[in-house]
Amino acid sequence: MTSSEEYGEPIIRDKRRFDPTTGERRDAPAAGAPAPGEDSQAEPDGGTQVPPSGAGAQGEGDELAAARAEALDLADQLARAKAEVYNTEQRFNAFVKRSRELEAAARETGRADVVEALIPVLDDVELARQHGELDGPFLAIADKLEQLLATRFGVERFGAQGEEFDPNHHEALMHQADPEADTARIAMVAQPGYRRGETVIRPARVGVVGPE
Repeated sequence: MTSSEEYGEPIIRDKRRFDPTTGERRDAPAAGAPAPGEDSQAEPDGGTQVPPSGAGAQGEGDELAAARAEALDLADQLARAKAEVYNTEQRFNAFVKRSRELEAAARETGRADVVEALIPVLDDVELARQHGELDGPFLAIADKLEQLLATRFGVERFGAQGEEFDPNHHEALMHQADPEADTARIAMVAQPGYRRGETVIRPARVGVVGPE
């Protein structure tokens, strides 16, 4: 008799495990199988959960859509900024143009006021010249004044005897009929006229001879 039989201990002759607490036998786990009490659903590699195959692609698609939306928004902001800059430039150019036009108009008005104020002086100078009373230093001063007005301000005297009558530039004080005349002409100049370019400062006041 063996030692195990001497002490009355049971001999386990198969591969099943004996539970001394309950006295029941249970099968030993197969090689590689999880021990009793272990979670058979444990994740491999330390329990790291493997995401579904489509989850990564969906996340990348969302990020791409967000990036595209942000790019479109930035492009829209850039277009609006460029439009605002263009509108500002146009308003500035219009302001500069309007300012220059106003400046030119004010300068023209000022020159016309100066010439109009000097017309009585020019009338006296012309009257003195016609009567031979303009000589010496006064003649030189008068010539210089008329030359300065002509070159710097564009002042021109008009309305001489023999010119064709033009109602846009001449003012007829009297009219004498001449059956042989084919057009109305100036026969007498009571007061010469003055103009700057196409602008008449004062019409020439004349006597006219022409057909009935």
